[in-house]
Amino acid sequence: MGTRTFLLAVALGVSALISTGAMAQTPGEISVQGTRKIDVRIIGQTSTGVAIKSISLSYGVSTVGLDLASAAGAEELEKRINDAALAACKEIGRQFPNATPSDAECAKAAAKDAMVRANELIQAAAKPSSK
Repeated sequence: MGTRTFLLAVALGVSALISTGAMAQTPGEISVQGTRKIDVRIIGQTSTGVAIKSISLSYGVSTVGLDLASAAGAEELEKRINDAALAACKEIGRQFPNATPSDAECAKAAAKDAMVRANELIQAAAKPSSK
């Protein structure tokens, strides 16, 4: 019973972190979210009866100090996103060794999703300003 309660608390805690992280995202920050499924029996249910089966961890990547109009700035942003995605997925894997997909596959999917927002920022920086 103690393990179930602990896993439920961890899953709910991470969900709370993700919600506040998404709300706190600033225009110069990109949210990188690694998501993996845990292949175990249902550990509990939320108050609305939804089964808890997966866990996500989200890290923010800042664009502060980067010139996104330059190739070097865009490359550095992509590197930061890839590093954050791998860190998030490895942390999930550390806490839940039976989670799927692998760290690398999880990180690839998380980085791909985050690069959508990054590419928007890069394109906006490349447009000449109308000052």
